[in-house]
Amino acid sequence: MNKKQEQTTIYYTDLLNEEFSSAKITPKKIGDDYKYIHQGIWKKFTHIFWYRIVMTPIAFIYLKLKFHHKIVNRQLLKGKKKEAYFLFGNHTQALADAYIPTFLASPKDCYCIVHPNNVSMPVMGRITPSLGALPLPGTFKATKNFLIAIKERIKENKAIVIYPEAHIWPYCTFIRPFPSNSFHYPVSMNKPVYCFTNTYQKRKNGKAKLVTYIDGPFYPDSNLDNVDAKEMLRNEVYETMCKEALHSNIEVIHYVRKKENG
Repeated sequence: MNKKQEQTTIYYTDLLNEEFSSAKITPKKIGDDYKYIHQGIWKKFTHIFWYRIVMTPIAFIYLKLKFHHKIVNRQLLKGKKKEAYFLFGNHTQALADAYIPTFLASPKDCYCIVHPNNVSMPVMGRITPSLGALPLPGTFKATKNFLIAIKERIKENKAIVIYPEAHIWPYCTFIRPFPSNSFHYPVSMNKPVYCFTNTYQKRKNGKAKLVTYIDGPFYPDSNLDNVDAKEMLRNEVYETMCKEALHSNIEVIHYVRKKENG
């Protein structure tokens, strides 16, 4: 007989800044010399090799075996091969969140804005850039190169993936509040936004499966200034994700806010 999913409890104090990933990595600083775009044939080959030949089948097997993963509203992104867009999602898994956008946007390639942790690992840190990782810059010049890279991928009609919650809360079934900062990219580049909401739903054996809902498109309002346009786009996405999060009906991890004097 299959055992039911056991529930654990995590206590938190800060919805915006706490991190509950088990990985302990010392991030390197993304400086002036970090190269976001490689033009050589070898680098193009390694992208195809790691992204399509290695990672995609591994990701498919992993998501199906571990999470019985299902995508709802996949048709919203079909036929968007010649259209660039931004994908915003909730951050509830370390490995799965790296894999899921691949299948949401397929056959389009995804490039994901990530914490420098993702390129700081001894072995995988050298591979993740070939998988589409765009680490956040640490200097002024690196920031210029970072923005150039995003604009280049947009010109190539790729998908740019952003996890606005920034921190991993495993199996979290609610959407944490996030700032409007990351909506600067679609507003400044006037590109549509789609969001995806990872939910956890009970299987017949009592364990959790991962179901991802796609919504959109949401468009920047050109009649507003940048600040108001970012806020409006953020609110539309946040409210939609909160609505989709209600599909979760199992808590693998129960998150409880610590009492101030507790």
